[in-house]
Amino acid sequence: MIEIDSLSCRFDGTSVLENISLDIDSHLSILGANGSGKSTFAKSLCNLVEFQGSIHLNSHDVKEISHKQRAKLISYIPAKLEVYDPYIELFEFVLLGRFAYKKSFFEYTHQDRQIALKYLRLLNIEHLKNHTLHSLSSGEQQLALIASALSQESDIIILDEPTANLDPYNSRVIAQHIKALQRSHQVILITHDLHLAAFVNSAVLFFKDAKADFYKNNFFQNSVLQKLYGVEFDNLAVRYE
Repeated sequence: MIEIDSLSCRFDGTSVLENISLDIDSHLSILGANGSGKSTFAKSLCNLVEFQGSIHLNSHDVKEISHKQRAKLISYIPAKLEVYDPYIELFEFVLLGRFAYKKSFFEYTHQDRQIALKYLRLLNIEHLKNHTLHSLSSGEQQLALIASALSQESDIIILDEPTANLDPYNSRVIAQHIKALQRSHQVILITHDLHLAAFVNSAVLFFKDAKADFYKNNFFQNSVLQKLYGVEFDNLAVRYE
């Protein structure tokens, strides 16, 4: 459960999010134009950017809890893999997802390692565990990010443009994994892909001009999409002619 009250963000004097209040008790897809505040909203939920107002995750104020406590509640998967060491092996990278449970100055436990392996198997990438992140394809790197987040075992998972720059096959693989995650996590999806958003079939939060409108139903209609995006649609596809 996410409770948001009067959330606002400003960067360099520009309002990015403006007085947003919302309770999120189920899955959610976040849509909107480039620069409309989608990623800023998601990072606010994780306390990764400065904001005004309050955000509570399962009744915990995100500004008042420790990094490790917050990691057990919510995980954020960025659109692109960016790591300090591109030559780290996949298994070691996924194991980092267990950091919130690791005791200071101690090694990761056998249980931590088994949990990391479990999610590598779940995503069908265990055979790549000794490969470096640098050697993985874009689709495999996206699966690596998801595996690391799953190893974190948080209640809420945010995926920020998970299919960006992926080919149709890998987009389908990621979409199916996201759908499966809804059975065990509260999933928040940020995307420009209307077909993906319709496939996961969540309520929609649409961002425009620093504000957000909530749609529990009836979002994926040509008339609604045309009004929000300002172009004509035909079965979720933009009409170019």
